[in-house]
Amino acid sequence: MNTRTDHDAIVLAGGAARRLGGADKPALSVGARPLLDRVLAACPDAAITVVVGPHRPTTRAVVRALEDPPGGGPLAALDAGLRHTTAPTVLVLSADLPFLTAATVQGLLAAATGTPGAATCDGAMLRDASGRDQPLVAAYRAASLRRELARVRAGRGTLAGLPLRALVNGLRLERVPDVTATASFDCDTWEDLSAARARIREHGNVLDEWITAVKAELGIELDVDTASLLDLARDAAHGVARPAAPLTTFLIGYAAGQQGRDVQELTERAAALANRWAAEAEESAGSAEAGGGTGAEAKPAE
Repeated sequence: MNTRTDHDAIVLAGGAARRLGGADKPALSVGARPLLDRVLAACPDAAITVVVGPHRPTTRAVVRALEDPPGGGPLAALDAGLRHTTAPTVLVLSADLPFLTAATVQGLLAAATGTPGAATCDGAMLRDASGRDQPLVAAYRAASLRRELARVRAGRGTLAGLPLRALVNGLRLERVPDVTATASFDCDTWEDLSAARARIREHGNVLDEWITAVKAELGIELDVDTASLLDLARDAAHGVARPAAPLTTFLIGYAAGQQGRDVQELTERAAALANRWAAEAEESAGSAEAGGGTGAEAKPAE
């Protein structure tokens, strides 16, 4: 999918987290990464990313904002964030979405700006598997948000303490199904957090989650074909020696970093080398058996 860079992002990272006993929810970790950083990783192409809420460290540069009054609710936070944006389209995301992906974000942007009906709509928001709309997993036309915020403020006299539906009800929005069934999963309770932590350790998820965490920790952007690297590690372990597996994959990464070469190409070359190594060993063993020895006996002195 083509990435779209003509957008900004607002991540709402305030709130009292009462169901978590007042814990700093965006700073809680899933897979050893704060929830806030996981959400930021899903919108890397935003021209400006605004985080609204108390100051917290993040893995990439963001614009900081605080709603007025502090703790004034989602509309006040959205208004504060919107003041720092300039793009025609704005992603609006909550900071507690551990499984939000860049693909889901791109799907929202496409629905908001690139579909046949996009010219007449005010944006697009995710609809979860149970059919509930998710206004904090959405892409909106910035002009539409400003228009509706002004309308609500004029009618109510304030934005503080008002629910999102006061704004969303005035917008024409496309609905985008959550095909992953997890992108809209949020961590409102300790049980939710435990479920998210358990899910990333499931067999089908753990390696991708671990590799993503390591890349984030090391500050590198690199596409990793996990299956190919695992095949290479298996071939090195079986055809050479068990310790060859981690050493070989390390050397692949080192070569890619030092020489700027394609990881897939390097993986294929190393796998071919491991297969040649194993074939040579099998050939030597077969020759030794045919000759009735080990193939390494000392020659008799002449």
